[in-house]
Amino acid sequence: MTQQLQDEFDSSVENAEAWMKAIQERLRINDNTKGPRSALEARLRETEKIRALEPEGSLKMDLILVKADAALHSIGEDKKHEVLSKLKDIKALWEETAIYITHCHSRIEWVWLQWSEYLKVQDEFYTWIHNMRVTLEPDIELQLGLKEKQWQLHHAQVLLNDVLNHSGLLERLLEEADSLCSRIGDPSVDEDVQKKMRMEYEGIRDEAKRRVELLEKITKEHERYSTNVNRFQSWLSDVIERFNCCCTGETTKSSAEDKLKALKEIAKNVRSGGKKWKHLENQCAEVIQNTSPLGAERMKDELEELRKALEKLSLLTSEEEERLLKIQQLQSAYESQARQLEANIQELRKNLQRLENDLDPGEEEKTEDEFVTLWRKCNATRTALAAEEPKVERLKTQLKELLRFPQDMHLHTESVVSAIQQYQSVRGKISKMSTDTESQLRRLFQNPLQHFEQWKPTVQMLLATPEPDLAHIEAALAESSQFKEKLMTLQLKKDLLNDVFGEEKAKSFLQEVAEASKEREILHKSLLQSKSKLQNLISQHKDFDAGFAPLQKKLSAIKAKLDLEKEPRPDLLGKKTQLQRLQMIQDELTELVIQMEEVEKLVQSNTAHRHEMNQFSSDLQALRRSLEIMIQQSEDQVQKHWVYNDKLSDLQQWITVTMEKIESCQSAEGEQNTEGRAADLERWLADFPDKEIHLHLVEAHGQLVMENSSPEETAHVQKELDQLRESWRTLKGMATGLLKKWQFNRPVADKKLALVDNRWMSGPAFHHLDVDPNHKQEKTGEGQNARSRSKLIRDFEEWLQGENSKLTEILAMTSSSTEEIKAHQNELEKLQSRVPGGQHLFEDLLHLHPVIGNSEELEDLRYRWMLYKSKLKESMSSLSPGSLEKPDRFKKKRSGGVCSFLQRVFWAALPLQLLLLLLLLLAFLLPLAEETHSCTLANNFARSFKLMLRYEGPPPT
Repeated sequence: MTQQLQDEFDSSVENAEAWMKAIQERLRINDNTKGPRSALEARLRETEKIRALEPEGSLKMDLILVKADAALHSIGEDKKHEVLSKLKDIKALWEETAIYITHCHSRIEWVWLQWSEYLKVQDEFYTWIHNMRVTLEPDIELQLGLKEKQWQLHHAQVLLNDVLNHSGLLERLLEEADSLCSRIGDPSVDEDVQKKMRMEYEGIRDEAKRRVELLEKITKEHERYSTNVNRFQSWLSDVIERFNCCCTGETTKSSAEDKLKALKEIAKNVRSGGKKWKHLENQCAEVIQNTSPLGAERMKDELEELRKALEKLSLLTSEEEERLLKIQQLQSAYESQARQLEANIQELRKNLQRLENDLDPGEEEKTEDEFVTLWRKCNATRTALAAEEPKVERLKTQLKELLRFPQDMHLHTESVVSAIQQYQSVRGKISKMSTDTESQLRRLFQNPLQHFEQWKPTVQMLLATPEPDLAHIEAALAESSQFKEKLMTLQLKKDLLNDVFGEEKAKSFLQEVAEASKEREILHKSLLQSKSKLQNLISQHKDFDAGFAPLQKKLSAIKAKLDLEKEPRPDLLGKKTQLQRLQMIQDELTELVIQMEEVEKLVQSNTAHRHEMNQFSSDLQALRRSLEIMIQQSEDQVQKHWVYNDKLSDLQQWITVTMEKIESCQSAEGEQNTEGRAADLERWLADFPDKEIHLHLVEAHGQLVMENSSPEETAHVQKELDQLRESWRTLKGMATGLLKKWQFNRPVADKKLALVDNRWMSGPAFHHLDVDPNHKQEKTGEGQNARSRSKLIRDFEEWLQGENSKLTEILAMTSSSTEEIKAHQNELEKLQSRVPGGQHLFEDLLHLHPVIGNSEELEDLRYRWMLYKSKLKESMSSLSPGSLEKPDRFKKKRSGGVCSFLQRVFWAALPLQLLLLLLLLLAFLLPLAEETHSCTLANNFARSFKLMLRYEGPPPT
């Protein structure tokens, strides 16, 4: 049997070797690129047939490998070397043959494609030669104008650029022809064909250059003529503009003599313009020879229009000179009268300005003597201003005489009007100032009497007060002395009062002043009597001040201490210390109340002191109420912080213990006691929903603590919550990894964990674990099942949403007594009684699962249902009669709700989802990996092939 296997191996090796040598011989015969195109095509077809036999050689090699494997297993160690040597030689021969097949076929195919591409580009080149010869053969056409000639020149330049750009293509064609000639040796690409191609191209190039040079000469000649015409038109426009400026009055500030000088300069320029026009006429005759008849006619018409414009300008210049000579005579007479008018205006303004400056009252406050001086000066200025009125009338007469001249009178009119307005302004200002000054004097004279009338009721009211203030009495006596002095001064100004008021009004005013003096004497005596009485009463109230001042000082000190305690404390110890200090402040307030009662006995007979004690008592009661509120708030904050620390410590301890247990399970190796570890893992995972609710309760209590804590404590609590959430995510990741590891490596133990997997990992983040491969079959009645599923899902969602809303309302309500807690517990029991009905609805959805397959919507609903049951269970266990030991004010609604919790679970499980999807995709792609080992991709020469005409480097090898 061993000798037969070895003989079969040797036979297969000999057959394969003979086949490979025959293939190499056929390749050697066809490995040639010389000769005509038909022979090259025949060799290309033959190499394609040989290349098609390559799979046959692969089969022979596979057969050899099978025979060699069988022989190596059956023969001894001494003969294995011989088998391996033959196997190595046949592999090397097959690799050489496969490479020879690929390279021979690629080389012949390269030359074939290179030749085909060359012929196609050669045909395109000769087509272009023919088209250019047809384009350049007709003579140059005469054009209408400069723009058309420029277009014609641009077209010729485009053709020349096209010809020059084809030089690169010609060189590449010649290089390609030379390369093909060395490869194939065919006469169609020899040197004669290349020289002919070059000569035809050079003829086209020379003709294009000749045409461009001729058109450039014609165009430049027309451009020079057009430039000279434009310059002449610009010069003519400039002269016309200067003439218009001189004639239309835009230079009115210049004299007639200057305008005449400018017109003579313009006439000289017009005479020199005739020579310029004659030069244009000669140049136009040369340009017309290379222009179309219609274009020549237009050029002649343009020159004729310029000649007419030049003649018209010369005629207008002479006429304007005669007109300016007449105007110059009137100008001299106008200027003489205008100068006289301006001199009179300046004189009037100077006098008005002097009178106005003398009456400047200034902005500072004035005394009575200054007002009298100003009033007398106003009367003198009014008399001087009346003497200036004849000068104003003379200005009006001079302005009427100037209006008969043709010159513009706008400036002179404005000057006269301005002078008259200034005169009216000064007159009105003097009149107003005189009236205001007189009013101010009357007010100053009447002020002391008015102030006395206002002061008199105040003094009478002060005297009527049972216990007036001594300072007020002394101030009233000082004011009385001032009024005495002012009233006596008014009685001495009888002559001035007669000038300002008039005799009758001054007499009446002096009588009022005398009556006011008598009333002041009476009030002054009464104030002196009241002052003596008050001085006797002051000595009686010194004892009260000595007892009341310490009370106020102590109350202020307690307020200061209380203000210091309003700042939030950084930790629980600080909050407890703050509560103790508040209780000590409360004891100090109690002592202060006892001291206040002793001081009240001293003020029973004094109404003013009674008012002070009442105010002090009101402040004390307000401080006591504020202190009680602060003590109550401090107790609440301490209690909230205590509850938060307790729940946080419990959850941290559970997470630490569970992580140690899971780490011990992960470190355990082997299959011993698998059922026991599965039971432990099932027990641990069953606690996760309840502990996750506990996590949210801790976060809620943390939020309550942060609301009434300092920034340092808030940051510390937030850091603790972040560390807790990170520990929770780590624990969950460890549990998930261990669960996946046991599911994939221990299928027998996974049967026991299936229930745990469905119960804990049934949320949206783990729905891919429940897919059953036995359900991948075609469904019938898909539309009806989909409608049934949608209806059941919608009914269950509506029911679950209503139940969850009721549970949230119950948890949000605060409870302050045992009766309210029992009422809330009854509501929770009602919700618990409806859970079996909800479970029945959910099982109806699960009955459709084998038909419709798994979906994210169903798994999301499963997770929400389990979360609701866990939340209800936690609420019933926490809401018991024993919970009265902790105040209800420490309860808070879970922030974020179900939707926020689902969102956090989804994002936490997203990396695991992506990893499993990647593994699934890799499993699908594994069968395709073998296809990449095909021999057809080994020929990198064929895959990187580029045609020679578009390849700048050497050919690939």
